[in-house]
Amino acid sequence: MTQMDTPFYALLRAAMCDEPFTAVPDGEAWRQIYAAARRQALVGLLYPVAARHQLPMDVAMQWTAQAETIRGLNELQYAEVARLTRLFAEAGRQTAILKGQANARLYPDPCTRQPGDIDIWVNGGRESVMTLLREMGLLGELGRTPAEGKATAAYHHIHLPANERGIDVEVHFRPSSGNCNPLTNRRLQRWLEQEIGHIYTVTGYNRSDIEKGAAFNVPSVRFALVMQQAHIQRHFLATGVGLRQVCDYYWLLRTATAEDRQEVSSLLKRFGLRHTAGALMWVLGEVLKLDTRLMIGKSDPSRGAWMLREIMTGGNFGVYAKRQQDSVLRRVMKDRLRNLQLMRFDFWEVLWMEINYWKTVVVTLPTRIRYRTLSLRDIRR
Repeated sequence: MTQMDTPFYALLRAAMCDEPFTAVPDGEAWRQIYAAARRQALVGLLYPVAARHQLPMDVAMQWTAQAETIRGLNELQYAEVARLTRLFAEAGRQTAILKGQANARLYPDPCTRQPGDIDIWVNGGRESVMTLLREMGLLGELGRTPAEGKATAAYHHIHLPANERGIDVEVHFRPSSGNCNPLTNRRLQRWLEQEIGHIYTVTGYNRSDIEKGAAFNVPSVRFALVMQQAHIQRHFLATGVGLRQVCDYYWLLRTATAEDRQEVSSLLKRFGLRHTAGALMWVLGEVLKLDTRLMIGKSDPSRGAWMLREIMTGGNFGVYAKRQQDSVLRRVMKDRLRNLQLMRFDFWEVLWMEINYWKTVVVTLPTRIRYRTLSLRDIRR
């Protein structure tokens, strides 16, 4: 950790844990803190604490504007998840909001979490859900990437084009993207399919000019702890995760009962999540001072320090990692080298991730020749 991390982490703990923020950063330090907040998608979360201090004028204006934008986006998303819940309910389908607004409602101020797209699980399985989306006029011709403005299909969801409000929606027919290791993934997916049936209705936050108390469904905390642990593992090993995912998990653990945490802890090894959970628990303890009694699994300092380095250098989902700015060939070489190093983190998961990568390289070769592209990112899988 660099010297700049100290006031940044202190500000984060003040926002998350209601600790006093006693640091006195100067103007340049505030600029670096704001830049770190942007990289980690924590601008809205940190703003209420930062706004109580003397910020440089340029930072104050940018931070205030972005925080208000985030608040408005949350209000739109709460209205949208309620609308989607009603829409699918009218079609006779059970739904649950995953991550996103389901996590945001756990924060002290639900509108400070920076939103992304909406993930909504719809029961029925892949073919049934795709048929339903076509009947509802939400799914047309499938594209190769979301950049084409068409829906795209993945292993676990359909990514719909942005709607008239600019909101992206991923309709899940499987609860999770799961693991690369087929053995642990079968166990994980079977448990998630059973557990997601235990949903309950909550109300979101909206101002009076947007439907007040709009309702939507969320899965159990146990489901969220397991599913989002798998989500963090998948993204950390593939590209990277940010502190926003760490903060989400903090509130899940704070919300969970002792029984929830005990059951999830007992499942980690069986689902191939033990190493990532150990790393995440260390990060939560170091950065947010999470009580060890609220943790699942044993804290792993070695893997945890590794995860935190990647978080701070790569930012949210690793988009700020230097390798992401390289040419396709250089990025491929660096990704292969990174995977070789990550085998010390979780050998079997990374091995299967690499096997799946080369399988995709071979399978998509005719399509990539047709479209004259080297990048797998441009190909719908």
